[in-house]
Amino acid sequence: MSDNLDFTIEELGKRGVKSPIAMSTTRGEKIANYVTDNEFIRLDVEVKPGPQPPMKKSQLLECAGPREMIYFTPAHVHAGIVTCGGLCPGINDVIRALVRCLWHRYGVTRISGIQYGYKGFLPEYQYGVKNLTPDVIDDIHKLGGTFLGSARGGGKEVSKIVDAMEQLNLNMLFTIGGDGTQKGALAIAEEVDKRKLKVAMVGIPKTVDNDYSIIQKSFGFDTAVDKAAEVVNAAHMEAVSAINGIGLVKLMGRESGFIAAHTALASHEVNFVLIPEVPFNLEGYNGFLSHLEQRLAKRGHAVIIVAEGAMQDQLITKKELDAGGNVKMADVGTYLRGRITKYFDEKNLEYSLKYIDPSYAIRSAKANSSDSIYCERLGNAAAHAAMAGKTKIIVGLVNNEFVHLPIKAVIANRNHVDPEGNLWRDTLDATHQPALMVNQFADGFKK
Repeated sequence: MSDNLDFTIEELGKRGVKSPIAMSTTRGEKIANYVTDNEFIRLDVEVKPGPQPPMKKSQLLECAGPREMIYFTPAHVHAGIVTCGGLCPGINDVIRALVRCLWHRYGVTRISGIQYGYKGFLPEYQYGVKNLTPDVIDDIHKLGGTFLGSARGGGKEVSKIVDAMEQLNLNMLFTIGGDGTQKGALAIAEEVDKRKLKVAMVGIPKTVDNDYSIIQKSFGFDTAVDKAAEVVNAAHMEAVSAINGIGLVKLMGRESGFIAAHTALASHEVNFVLIPEVPFNLEGYNGFLSHLEQRLAKRGHAVIIVAEGAMQDQLITKKELDAGGNVKMADVGTYLRGRITKYFDEKNLEYSLKYIDPSYAIRSAKANSSDSIYCERLGNAAAHAAMAGKTKIIVGLVNNEFVHLPIKAVIANRNHVDPEGNLWRDTLDATHQPALMVNQFADGFKK
């Protein structure tokens, strides 16, 4: 994979300012070390026996962390923070970490929060900025949502956004958001370049679906799985307490079934997981409904997770986009509920179906301990990168190391559950569902 991507990190210029953070430059002194620009990791960890071909610098991932020499003079810096898109656990933790690192570690005292996403830059909305200080943000990690407010859209108004950045005299902008947010950040960075401005653009990956490519995990994902598992356990109790009880839970996952698969593994109570990456039939001898009927006959109850992006190829009749540029999806949860109801009604079989869609309750939750730690470290890494003049980057975790990644490389693809990989194999082991619920397998093989 890394052979086809360029991981070269862009910088605003030569770093000529000594960092105010006191650290060591040598190992063995029991003092925290600076990170140098010669510290890298590789993306692909799988190797075959035998000599390995040499790797180019552009194929390696630059390690994140504080540099001994930085680009910006801290007293001159005006930093901006913006949160875009849907809610996700941990946004406030990231904001808090950014402010505290910039303020306490570097002495940056001008930090502005842009309200309601990219729309906060646009003059027609007339939103003011929030002055962010350690006192202001000290307790926001105890709350869900975003302290700055969020909105979809606005990212295509690049010229207006950069006009506002110039008026604010921003030296760095931290963009907390998903794929669309970071595409917008890259376009903004390119306009900044055209105007020959010196503004560091640094992204923090926010997508509860965990579908960023390359990055090991997006913040908020662990909390989402925790909360989703609680809902599934409730659905299970409803199911086992009724005659032929069925618990149907719709979870997030527009294009990727990571939350659905991980929740099934976390809860230990799920019998079917339906995700966008794995096709399935509803009707027919090997269809989902037939297997659901068999499950009820055998065990008297069933719990189903369906990811929101499942069956969209069959349900979407007209392609429309939302404000964030995403395809508007049909509601697979209510559709599946209707099909299950119709199937068992026609067979005159007694059943009790409970449908739960906890998506917004999960998105608005405050971060759990795992995510709070991750957000703190992401915020710190982003602050260090910006002060060093790194730009057009996203900070993220890869192979358990925090690294700098070019935005262009990260947004080139989406991450998906591999139907032939170990996550899905383990999910099948946990649910005991058939490997493929289609009436005719590939290569024409019939069950």
